[in-house]
Amino acid sequence: MSPLSRPAVGLIALAALAALIAWDAARTGLPDPFRAPPALALGSGAAPTGAHCTAN
Repeated sequence: MSPLSRPAVGLIALAALAALIAWDAARTGLPDPFRAPPALALGSGAAPTGAHCTAN
């Protein structure tokens, strides 16, 4: 049997994920929610761009 139990491995994985997120936020800064594009642009009037279905 391995010396690490399932809860210990889970905690290590969560700690590694939290460390990665903290490192990324410290390196690049947190996102500005006021500059982010809308999550759903239903009826926003913004034309779609950058996709194959927008080519004429």
